[in-house]
Amino acid sequence: MVFPVSLILFGIVGWIASFGLTLERLHVAEFPDAVTSCDISPFISCKSVMLSEQAALFGFPNPLIGLAAFFAPILVGVAIFAGAKFRPWFWQLFLAGHVGAFAFVIWLFTQSVYQIGALCIYCMVAWTATIPLFWTLLGYNLKEGFFGQRFVDFGKSFFEWTWVVVIINYLVIAGFILVHFWDYWPTLF
Repeated sequence: MVFPVSLILFGIVGWIASFGLTLERLHVAEFPDAVTSCDISPFISCKSVMLSEQAALFGFPNPLIGLAAFFAPILVGVAIFAGAKFRPWFWQLFLAGHVGAFAFVIWLFTQSVYQIGALCIYCMVAWTATIPLFWTLLGYNLKEGFFGQRFVDFGKSFFEWTWVVVIINYLVIAGFILVHFWDYWPTLF
């Protein structure tokens, strides 16, 4: 029962981050000179990120995508607890959505760090939720044989050790952030 709990938990975390960022964005839209609650240093600044071109990739604020998308893992997790069984095509499509979400997170990460030069706390929380959702769903699809029986044995091991992959993913991102903003960290203290 760890699988549906993780879907629900990370879905809630991502949704809360998206909701918080949406509220901040509405506040800044109403009061352009406002300082957001997460503007705590020159390089940790939600406002710097939310006013960038990348923050509205599809013509509307990105957090609106999160408000809609993070409901999906919550609903699927609850449905599993209620006894729902989904067909392989559903899991493949669900994973495909999370592949897109993971790619979007990696793109947003690179844009935030290397183009915008600032980090958004709410965004990073949404990244923190998306990463385990992607890796867990990949492992689940593999172990259940939704990509063919030849991947089942690997999938079982991968699914069991997904938490290690997630931690490595977090450490890689944290490492890039730490190195890139090395000279700025003393400004926090």
